[in-house]
Amino acid sequence: MRSQRIIKNIAFLLVLLANIGCDQISKKIARQELGDYERISVIKHYFTLTKVENTGAFLSVGSALPDFLKFFLLSIVPLLALSYGIVYLVTKQNLTKMSALALSFAIGGGIGNIYDRIIHGSVTDFMHIDFGFFQTGIFNMADVSIMVGMGLFILQSSMKKSTKSVQN
Repeated sequence: MRSQRIIKNIAFLLVLLANIGCDQISKKIARQELGDYERISVIKHYFTLTKVENTGAFLSVGSALPDFLKFFLLSIVPLLALSYGIVYLVTKQNLTKMSALALSFAIGGGIGNIYDRIIHGSVTDFMHIDFGFFQTGIFNMADVSIMVGMGLFILQSSMKKSTKSVQN
């Protein structure tokens, strides 16, 4: 039983590390190959690459805060939350595989962005989707990881609700 738990933890930590790795590699390429605000069309105007450095959080929220407050709120607090998330991931006994996978994606993405903020002073964003009726802000692979993690949580939650309604 204990060895199964160790193998499961290693698997989820590998998923977490893979998310960090994909994020950091893609950001390194973007920093090296794209000029600031340069726009490269990948799939017509639907998917473009445009490098920006985001000094705030999601959609630049908090970028105008004083430096100390910004560092505390956008680096230290999330770092503590992500650290707790890792401890929770590896110690929680009855965590479902879907929840563990969701946490691995979300924490991996969070670490990727926190690393950038601490090491580079900003988060490198470079992808943009525009379908006319649906358009994103400029984002990165860490953001994709976070969204996949949240999507898995929502999927699991809706599966639990549908199972409960069938049982009732």
